[in-house]
Amino acid sequence: MPEVNSKAEYLIGVDLGGTKILAGVFTNSLKCLSRAKTSTKAERGPAAVIERIARCAQDAADECDIDLKQVRGLGIGSPGAIDPENGRVIFAGNLGWKDIPLKRELEKRLDLPVFLQNDCNVCTLGVHEVELEARPRNMVGVFLGTGIGGGLILEGKLFTGFNRTAGEVGHMVLEVNGPKCTCGNRGCWEALASRSALFRQIQDAVHDGQKTVLCDMLGNDLKDLRSGDLRKAIRQGDKFVAHIVEEAAKYTGIAIANLINILSPEAVVVGGGVMDALESEMMPVVIETAREHAFPGSDKGVKILASKLGDDAGITGAAVLARRETK
Repeated sequence: MPEVNSKAEYLIGVDLGGTKILAGVFTNSLKCLSRAKTSTKAERGPAAVIERIARCAQDAADECDIDLKQVRGLGIGSPGAIDPENGRVIFAGNLGWKDIPLKRELEKRLDLPVFLQNDCNVCTLGVHEVELEARPRNMVGVFLGTGIGGGLILEGKLFTGFNRTAGEVGHMVLEVNGPKCTCGNRGCWEALASRSALFRQIQDAVHDGQKTVLCDMLGNDLKDLRSGDLRKAIRQGDKFVAHIVEEAAKYTGIAIANLINILSPEAVVVGGGVMDALESEMMPVVIETAREHAFPGSDKGVKILASKLGDDAGITGAAVLARRETK
């Protein structure tokens, strides 16, 4: 592994997603100086994607006129099951990856120390450290996007558990005979309230003859549907879309009540693209449902709030990871 340059004053955070790669350059006090973004193009295979990650990191450095020699380390959040010690992506379904030595390959290309962690764990680190100023000793991060993931801060530390897979909250089963999930189970929270689940429910209903203003906006195939379109439809008075989103918010509230009952955190922070687009439509229902379903007294003083970091949660948390590992 390349040596940490203790005099270097910058950090790079990278958020690797199924569709896009985001990189940011940060100061040691976690101020973001620049960002760069590129599409992932996972279908081209791991080597091509790793090349694109390296180029995106270089572009972010170029954007704020710094040399990679001035960077202490690079943190990266990747979807899937991760082995942080050996820097390998064990399995990432939405990338089609199995046992990929991401850390080693990136270090080879960038000549920088690289630190790897699961993407939702990284987002949780970002929210905890920057948004909540590292105050809560116990916190749950929940991220509603294409899928649903989470991260746990327990007794002030990121908790990954025995098999390093702790925080897979999206695969909590909420409806035993519910819709099939990508993991093979039925009725997972992810199969009921993720972006993919919302879009599938809407497209299936339209196929069965359901009327919605989304078809007027995008055509009957709804192939360019985005989370923001759901907000627009609700604001135009579309009761069907409002009902679908409200049901997803209720399932999210039930899942959060379960997490509060089990973990007794000081805060549950909800982020991700779905929440960014639909916060005002979803959060009141999420909070009300969570309070209704939490064990009496277990939610007393527990904050349930939406993250304000948005798209920056991943790169910020990755910079936090790099800072911790290079101290």
